[in-house]
Amino acid sequence: MLRLRGVTTIVLVVLSLAYQGIRPPPPKICGSPGGPPITAPRVRLRDHRNLAYKEQGVPRELAKHKIVYVHGSDSCRHDAVIATDVTPAVLEEMKVYILSFDRPGYGESDPDPKRTPKSLALDIEELADQLGLGTKFYVIGYSMGGQAIWGVLKYIPHRLAGVALIAPVINYWWPGFPANLSSEGYYLQPPQDQWALRVAHHAPWLTYWWNTQKWFPASSVAARAPHIMSRQDMEIIPRMIGRRKDVPRVNARLQGEAESIHRDMMVGFGSWEFDPMEIENPFPNKEGSVHLWQGDEDRLVPVLLQRHIAQKLPWIEYHELPGAGHLLPYADGMSEAILKALIVDQKQS
Repeated sequence: MLRLRGVTTIVLVVLSLAYQGIRPPPPKICGSPGGPPITAPRVRLRDHRNLAYKEQGVPRELAKHKIVYVHGSDSCRHDAVIATDVTPAVLEEMKVYILSFDRPGYGESDPDPKRTPKSLALDIEELADQLGLGTKFYVIGYSMGGQAIWGVLKYIPHRLAGVALIAPVINYWWPGFPANLSSEGYYLQPPQDQWALRVAHHAPWLTYWWNTQKWFPASSVAARAPHIMSRQDMEIIPRMIGRRKDVPRVNARLQGEAESIHRDMMVGFGSWEFDPMEIENPFPNKEGSVHLWQGDEDRLVPVLLQRHIAQKLPWIEYHELPGAGHLLPYADGMSEAILKALIVDQKQS
């Protein structure tokens, strides 16, 4: 009996050490003892979390068009490309106000361990209400910010004036994809990313460990590996850096990686409570429009799956750009084109 107890104790110790080894460290909450300082304006949500935000374009009270911009992975409120890459003169002419915010766990926004596409949509609605954006506003989401945009289309369509998805990341496990098509898109990813996606979907509690351990190759996206960039992306990067030299740089991961980039993977590639391909048209009377922009050489988001989404949801205005990669909104003139298609062209149609 004593020997059995000894073995049991050893097993429990080993399991405890293993758990500690895969458990992510707690986030460094902004404003907490030892945490990063608070430098941005923030709103306090109903559940007592704080969202940090940034306002650009014309003043709120003078704007004709109010936009909420949702950043992608490993990014923050300063990375609202439709504000930073469009001249102030154009924003003034169009009377556009742009509100960007740090998604939960990024920048100076408090983490949300219960984050889902629905919670992101409700965060956006509450942020817009607290800042007085009115009954309807536009939303634009880039890359991994697409999870929030599908959420607003599903849960708060009545608040939308128009929507733009820019190279939105695709979940290969959405049931609306034929199995052979999702498999084809999945296997276009590098082998190391296939494994990272499998972990995020089937064993999300291992996501942080998988992408920080040294035994196997982790996500190339999280590691910012250059091979995930297309030819056009590589040409854009130097120009993008040059144009953005005056944009404030903040470490998007300053509260830790677990509740920012790794939580993004868990949400983006996890099990969703709805299928985006079953969402109904939020503008049946053409009082607004939904646009989806995709490059056909995007190495992060397979174009064949984006085409299927556009076919399943014919009310989406699909824009496929030949030769464009994942950084398409940073190409010369693209952000302005995205804005005008959403606002000006819609008003003239």
